[in-house]
Amino acid sequence: MSYFTIAGVQMHAPHHGDNTEAMRQRINIMMARFPQVQMVMFSELVANGASTQHAQPFPSAMETMFCELAVQHGIWLIPGSMFERDGDKIYNTLSVINPQGVVVCRYRKMFPFLPHEQGVEGGNEFAVFDVPDVGRFGVSICYDMWFPETTRTLASMGAEVILHPTMTDTVDRDLELSIARTNAAINQCYFFDFNGAGAMGNGRSIVVGPSGDVIHQCGVGEEIVPVEVDFNRVRRERERGLHGGLGQPLKSFRDRSVDFSLYSNENRSSPFLDTLGPLAKPVRNEVY
Repeated sequence: MSYFTIAGVQMHAPHHGDNTEAMRQRINIMMARFPQVQMVMFSELVANGASTQHAQPFPSAMETMFCELAVQHGIWLIPGSMFERDGDKIYNTLSVINPQGVVVCRYRKMFPFLPHEQGVEGGNEFAVFDVPDVGRFGVSICYDMWFPETTRTLASMGAEVILHPTMTDTVDRDLELSIARTNAAINQCYFFDFNGAGAMGNGRSIVVGPSGDVIHQCGVGEEIVPVEVDFNRVRRERERGLHGGLGQPLKSFRDRSVDFSLYSNENRSSPFLDTLGPLAKPVRNEVY
């Protein structure tokens, strides 16, 4: 099968508290209106709000509810992310649930939005999963996209579609739209970047094709966006190049003659990076 329909949900939700019933309603409405949808994804932290006080060990009752909802509608479900408590550590964790209600993988956000997202640990394992007879998907969360190594690694692992929930309510959303397009183009993949609305984000979710083309960009209100992706398009453009014969960045990266010595450094630093000072919030009336 070459075609597969993914629906992203951009919804209003309170910044704190249980939003799962609203998510259930959106899915019920969507599946009645667009029965062709095979996968549904939501934005970052929409299920349980953006406070680490709501962190729960996984598997949780909330995750189980989403598993039941996936079975009810026979869909793949990515319910955004939720704060996970693991001992004395908290992670921002995304669950991937298949139509049989099985959690096929969990992904912990690698780059918490430091120094602002205090008290959240970064994960250290990439996550890809296969939809049988369709293709391979990769997942990342919000600030991860600002580090091109994350999406490049997923693409190198074979991901043809990147699912990227985010929660951005700041003025850098414009930059994220450019980053989403760039990540799609340089990795020759579809990129689904879904943001919250209202208190949980300033919207403007975006779906990008493997040549960096904008398939759809949302406004700032609620939207349900079903998009049919064509895996043959990804595979052909990776074989022949963007737009049917231009750049072939994945092959060029594979065949590179340069070794990036920065990444072989055990402390992942450099004399220049060490001059930048600590990772800390700016303070008022700071003198430079």
